[in-house]
Amino acid sequence: MDSDLQRYLDDLVSTARDVLGTDLVGAYAAGSVGLGAYQPGRSDVDVALLNAGPLTEATKRTLVARLRHEALPCPARGLELVVYDRAVAASGTPEPGFEVELNTGAGMEFRCTLDPADRPATDGRFWYGLDRSILHQSGLPLLGPPAGEAFADLAPADLRRLLIEALTWWLALPTPPADQPAPGSEDAVLGACRSLVRHRHGVWLAKVAAGQRLIDAGDPAEVIRQAVAARRGGPPPTGAQARAFQQRVRDEIAG
Repeated sequence: MDSDLQRYLDDLVSTARDVLGTDLVGAYAAGSVGLGAYQPGRSDVDVALLNAGPLTEATKRTLVARLRHEALPCPARGLELVVYDRAVAASGTPEPGFEVELNTGAGMEFRCTLDPADRPATDGRFWYGLDRSILHQSGLPLLGPPAGEAFADLAPADLRRLLIEALTWWLALPTPPADQPAPGSEDAVLGACRSLVRHRHGVWLAKVAAGQRLIDAGDPAEVIRQAVAARRGGPPPTGAQARAFQQRVRDEIAG
């Protein structure tokens, strides 16, 4: 692990323990760190904390104040932190179920949500169940038991529904008007690749690895090659190409 990242994660866990005390029962690196695909300068830092029970609003606000970028500078683009009651994490629920959601960093818009009911429906409510499924498989323990014990996976029907919801959400975003390379379209394509690999093969992979797995399996979609190449500095696919691929993936998952 990058030394700056390791030091930051150590400090984050120590700070969280200062606030939560012995009620902090788990801390896990998720996302690109957990999947072994962290890229300094590009990737976010995704962390999930487990508390022994629900948090008071005062404790939530103290935790946010201590962990936001201005108090604990994040060496990456930003920190995406979610805090769960350990009973929720172990339940396998598809609902958001979080205690605190915090996005903070030099390259990230600040977001602080202290109740799932306050999360705008237009921003998507599918992220959390999918993230916990990834944590169940690949969470990197910073504190506490193995992630596979702390986080239950989703039931197959719930997983399928959330994957469809995620792709539907992406498809509803505005498409660039011109038939030109669209910045960010490579992430849309590779995110769809990750969903398709999980649906077909039952495993979560990092985005580029998922795209490469489909290429190696003979998937004919040239847009996947373009998306993988874009991650290495090439031009991204057009918005229309990305949308068509996402639609194809959603149709397959929907059956």
